Formats: sequence, C-alpha cells, structure tokens
Amino acid sequence: MTEAGAHRVHPLWKAYEALAMVVGLGSLAALCLLWLPLAMIAYPLLPRHIGQPLGRRMIGLGLRFYLRLLHLLCACRFDLQALDALKHESPLILAANHPTLLDAVLIVSRLPNAVCVMKASLMDNPLFGSAARLARYIRNRVPADVVLGSLEELRHGGQLVIFPEGTRTTDFPVGPSQPGVGLIASRAGLPVQTVLIRFSTPYLGKAWPLWRPPRLPLTCRVELGRRFDPPSDTNAFRRELDAYFQMALASTASQPHSRS
Repeated sequence: MTEAGAHRVHPLWKAYEALAMVVGLGSLAALCLLWLPLAMIAYPLLPRHIGQPLGRRMIGLGLRFYLRLLHLLCACRFDLQALDALKHESPLILAANHPTLLDAVLIVSRLPNAVCVMKASLMDNPLFGSAARLARYIRNRVPADVVLGSLEELRHGGQLVIFPEGTRTTDFPVGPSQPGVGLIASRAGLPVQTVLIRFSTPYLGKAWPLWRPPRLPLTCRVELGRRFDPPSDTNAFRRELDAYFQMALASTASQPHSRS
C-alpha cells in the first residue's frame, strides 16, 4: 500500500486490527496453556504408540479451532482445501515455502498424522514444548538427528512437514533450500510433494515484529505444487527445487509493506 493509501485507513479499522492481533495471539496462548498440563502428564506415562497419535490429534483439533476463531473474529480467510487430498496418503514428505510463523499451523491443522521439524528453542519452550514432545515432533538441532528422526517417522507412516529454507523467508518470494529434504527423500526412497503458501501480506514474517498488528483482511491460500521423484543426486535436486519454488511463487509479494 502507498503512503497516500495508508493515510486513508480509518482509525477504527486500525483499532480493530490491533484488537485482532491481541485476540489471535492470546487465543493461541490460551489453547496451548489448556493442553499443557495434560501433555506434560501424558508424555512420560503413555507409550509411544498411544501418546504420539493422541498428541497429533489434539494439536490438529486445537489448530482447526484456532483458525476458525481467526476466521470469525479477526477477518482472516484461509483456503486450505488442497491439503485434504493428502489426508490419507502416508508416508509422505511435504516441502513448503515458509513466509510466516503461521505456515506449520496451516498445514498441521489439515493433516492428521503430520510431524514437524521444529527449532530446538520451540521444543524447549514451556508453552509449546510439551505438546510437541508428546506428538514426537523432530528437534532441529543436529542435522544428522533431523535426518534420522525424519526417516524413523516416515518408516512409521508419518507425514513429514519440512521447510527447505530452514527458516522463514528473508529474500522473497523464497530463499535457498538446505540439503536436508533431498537427503531425507533419497534415503527414504519417497517423493517430495511441494506445498505453496501465499499470503496477502507477510504477517509474522521475518521482517514483521510479533507485536505489529496485521493488515486486515488477511487472506491465505495453500496449493499443492509439483511432486518430485526421490532424488539420486541431492545437490541437483536442491537446485531443481529452488528453481521450481522461484518460478511457482514469482507472483507472491516480494516484501512487507509499511503502513502508518
């Protein structure tokens, strides 16, 4: 939006955007706190074959409720229907671009057996860690452990959600891929299904501070992209994956816009 357009935003709408931010962040924290004590108790007590599906199911239910709340109260519109075609397909590797903090939320809300590769800091976070450990999400600390953990989950029929960039996008529309996804796909002998995430604005992206209100209405569309065969040459695969994401996301907004 241009500066001239920014000045035409009604003060009441700006106040609503600020309120929507508080509702969105606060409701997510509240949902995490509700599940936290139960997840803490269940993790050491329940065997893996019971605790893992329970943890993933509860995360999925909670996130679907959360997105519904954003739809009803915060002028957010999410088109996630494309993911429904993958619900019963496992094992599966999904590689998605990573424009915002909401990306994993969107994917996991629709896939019942999704397992995420998470930053170690989030796995250790008091708010998120217990739920993630119960669901047996994979800690992104040592690359070798990520590969081995991913292969283990895929052997058990998991749907591995991985962001090849390794972090939220800094160079829009998409940053360079890390080698992990190709290595995992090669060793598992599984194809890589790409997922394209498009937001109307890069809300909660790298350049968007957590406490900066969103620009509403916020819209997001998730599409299924190309499916790559298991690679024999991981370096060539990484280059091909990067070129595909760049081409497919070329129409995505290149950077966040300011608004006063």
